[in-house]
Formats: sequence, structure tokens, C-alpha cells
Amino acid sequence: MSASGNNAGANQPEEPQPHPVLEQLTGVQYCVNSPPPFLETLILGFQHYVLSLGSIVLIPSMTVPQMGGSDKEKAKVIQTLLFVSGVNTLFHSLFGTRLPVVIGGSYAFLIPVTTILRSRRYQMIQQPEERFAQTMREIQGTLIVTSCFQMIIGFIGLWRNIIRLFSPLSMIPLVLFTGLGFYHLGFPLIAQCVEVGIPELLFMIFISQYLPRFIKLKRPICDRFSVLFSVSIVWIYAGILTWSGAYHKPSKDSCRTDRSGLITGAPWIYVPFPFQWGPPTFRAREIFATVMASFVASAESTGVYLAAARYGSATPVPPSVISRGIGWLGIGTLLNGLFGSVTGSAATAENAGLLALTKAGSRRVVQISAAFMIFFSFLGKFGAIFAAIPLPIMGAIYCICFGYVASVGLGFLQFCNLNNFRTKLVLGFSLFIGLSLPQYFREYHLHSMTGPVHTHATWFNDIICVIFMSHVTVAAIVALVLDCSLPHGSDGAHKDNGAYWWERFMVYNKDLHEPIATIQSHIEEDNVAYSDIHTSMEHSQGLSTPNFEGDSTTKKHLGFFKSSAEGKKVSGKSGSFIGKKRQ
Repeated sequence: MSASGNNAGANQPEEPQPHPVLEQLTGVQYCVNSPPPFLETLILGFQHYVLSLGSIVLIPSMTVPQMGGSDKEKAKVIQTLLFVSGVNTLFHSLFGTRLPVVIGGSYAFLIPVTTILRSRRYQMIQQPEERFAQTMREIQGTLIVTSCFQMIIGFIGLWRNIIRLFSPLSMIPLVLFTGLGFYHLGFPLIAQCVEVGIPELLFMIFISQYLPRFIKLKRPICDRFSVLFSVSIVWIYAGILTWSGAYHKPSKDSCRTDRSGLITGAPWIYVPFPFQWGPPTFRAREIFATVMASFVASAESTGVYLAAARYGSATPVPPSVISRGIGWLGIGTLLNGLFGSVTGSAATAENAGLLALTKAGSRRVVQISAAFMIFFSFLGKFGAIFAAIPLPIMGAIYCICFGYVASVGLGFLQFCNLNNFRTKLVLGFSLFIGLSLPQYFREYHLHSMTGPVHTHATWFNDIICVIFMSHVTVAAIVALVLDCSLPHGSDGAHKDNGAYWWERFMVYNKDLHEPIATIQSHIEEDNVAYSDIHTSMEHSQGLSTPNFEGDSTTKKHLGFFKSSAEGKKVSGKSGSFIGKKRQ
């Protein structure tokens, strides 16, 4: 009778189990502290450099012509922004968060910058060169003052105190919209030239996802270098169409590979230097809006930090490390103001998504890309050749990379209780408002070139537009306020937002993890208690004692702490432990 009962129990199908919660992402082949071989690092760094050119070229192309600058001035601004971005990326990887993030230009500063260049005092200047120089000098002054705000909130620790209020639940909208908030840089850029953008998108997906199934190689060549392969193919294809005269109409300038005079306007050798357009000027009214833009850029960069840490197989970033990174963003904005690069600094989301595509989250790769930025910023003609890559090609890459960043925010759902109605309200309402409200402001601004708030103070109107046109800022504020203010239904409901998973990463003055010996002793104690319980259950119910050494959860946590303790600690009171290379 007992034998038949045992056979019946053995034939029962195994109950499905939920996926384990992972504080460190598996599958990353090169973590933050484990650089690839030198040649591979060199190619990966060049790939990050090519991807960073999208925002570095797009922002000056949108602003410099309105300032009165010619192709020569635009090329110099692009070289300056490229140089400063390389220096900021290098500083950030060495002294900031020390995560594999690329520091580039921020789109959040475009609204106050546009207000400055459209002001009547500069529109009355007849000479285009003089108008460009005067406008640039005022933009430099506002960026210099704004950088002090970022450095204060970062280095003093004010940003750290804000980040400590966030739980995994309230972090979901912040990181999610760090990727989805740039939707206007995805398919709208592809639509400017579909005959170039669509092939790039298809080639990217095919080379990175499908081709490795047909071509078996010892090393992941196709998916790791898919950006270079696809860009090379489509760029040559676009060049053939350009040289054959297919894009002679002005409406097809986005398809051209010569980028309307960018290569001819760039000097052969040019070394950016501070105050190259004269001493900066300062006006108090415009500074308020740029300060708010730096706040928005800091929020967006926080989401990039979390995504880069995830794809670098690092533990969750402590608030002190994020705050230090914001302080170094302030130094980056200061350098932007000193050299004159039109906009402030922010961590680029597209490069964080590229970490996921290549599965190489090494800091060394980003440092090599910074070296490429600095090198090509001096060689104007050669840098302009790569900067002339059609923007629809970049838009196709953005569709994939921004999607990877958004998926990090969705990944934080694993820490939350999705069966709780409080969780559903915080998540659903913040996501909807984060989509709806900025979209209303954006459409209003596109039609009237002003926001829906009309006062006599232009700087106040710009502040409102900067805040509410940012999907990241709106969604994060709504989620944080609801998560901190809504009452909990029961004593154990405070775990529903997943905060208890990140508690040990929020400390001020002690290491994040106990030594391995202490962890192992705790596990052994739990093992004894666990075995005693199941031994008693075995005698009472006929159950077998499980093999704790082979328990997957125990192995996961033990491996997590080992990789964390063996990794290199990031400087700061609450350092982040980074795992070694995964075999």
C-alpha cells in the first residue's frame, strides 16, 4: 500500500516555481571590474564611441544654427562637446560612481537654452558671428552657475538623502522612463529616412539575435559587435545612395552621409580650450530654469546609473555612490560651461543599453571609449566623418538600447508584491501620469513654442516646462510621494514595495555585507535548524530530509556574497561591491 502511494507521489508533476529574485544579473560575461582582452576592449570602446555620437551631434545641430552659427561653428561646438564628454566620462569612471556609464550632453537643458537664443536682445544683433558668440557666452555663464547646484546636492549628500527614500517600487517608474522617455528619439528619427533607418533596425536585430544561431563561433562575435557590423553595412548603403544623387532634395538631408557641410566645415586639427568664444556673461533670470534642468538631468542620470549597475552585474548602487556621481556631473557641467558646449552633462541611456546588448559591462570599455572621444575631438576631419553617420541609423540603434534600459525598471518588479492593491495603485498611477502629463506639455510646446503656463516671468514658465516635460521626473515624483504617504494595510505590508531587499545597501557608515565566514556561519546555523524541522516532519509525515548543500537559493546567496566580497569596493562611506568575471 505504501509502495503504491510512493509511486503515485513520484508520478505527480512538479509544481511550477517562480523565478528566483536576483540582486545581481546573471549572464553578464564581463562585470564592472573584469575587462575583456585588450583587442576586444578596444573594439567595444570604439562601438560605445560611435553610439555616443548621436546625442553629441544632434544637440549642437538643433541649437547652433538658431544661434547664428555657421557649419564651421557647429563643427567646433561638436568637437568641444565631444572633448568634454570624453573627459567627463574618464573622470566619472575613475572618481564618480565608477560604473560603466558614458557622460554626454543632456536634452533637459534645451528648453532654457532655446529661451536664451530666442531672446530679443540677441535676435536684434545683425552679425551672425557676433550673435553666436554673445549667445554662447550667456549659455556658458548659466552652465557655470548651474554646476554649483549639482555639486552642492551631490557632494554634500542632499541627493543621497533623496535616493534613500526610494524603494524598488518607486524606482520602477524612474528607470523605466529613463529608457521609454526618449521615445521621440526612436522611430521618429527612423521616419526621417525610412530607407536607411528600417534596414539598420532589421540588420541590428538579425545580426545580434538570429545570426548567432546559424553561425557557431567560439566567441560571441555577432551579438557583441552587432552595432559596428550593422552600421558599416547600412552606412555604405546610404553612401551609395548619396553619391548616386538620390538625396538631392533638402527634405532628404537626414539620409545623406555628408551631413550638410559638417565635414567641410570641420578643421583638420582643433584643440578646444576654455572661453574660446570670450568671457561668459551672467543673467539671473535664465539661471533658475537651467538649475531646474540640472535637477531633471540628475534624475535621468540616476536611472542610467541603476541600469548600468544592473548590466555590469553589480549589486544595487548605494545612495552615497549615486550622490557622488551627481556631484561629478556638476563638475562635468562646469567643464561644459568653461569650454562652451551648449548644454550640460548627463549620463547617456543609450550606452547603458549597449552594455546589455554586448553583455560586457566592464568599466575599462567605457574608459577606452572616452579615449576615442578625446582623440577624435582633436582630429576635426576624421571625427566629422564618423559624426556624419545619418541620424536615422542612430534612431534604429536607440530603439533597441533604450528598450534594454526600460527593461531594467521592469526587472525591479521581482522585488515587489504585485498581488497587493497598494502596489498596483502606486505603480499604475505613476506610470500613467508619467506618460500623460509630459505628453500634454510636449504637444503644447511643439504647437505654440511655449508651455501651457503663461506668466510675465519667462524663467518661471521655463521651470514648469522643464519639470513637466520630463517623463522621468514626473513619474518618479508621483511614485515617491505615493509610496511614502499611502498607509500600509498590515504590519507586514511594508515589504510589499521591496524596500527590505535593498535595506543593506542604504547604510551610511558600515560595509554592505558581512564577511564570508560570518555569512557561512549563519547559513550553517540555518542549515541545522532547517534540517531539524524537516527531520521532525520526516518522522511525522514520512518526508525525506532535503540536501541543503544543493539548495539553489543557498548557492545563489552564497555566490552573491562571495562575488561581492571578492570584488573591488567603490570608494565612499557606502561602497558598492562589484562581482568578478562570470565564467
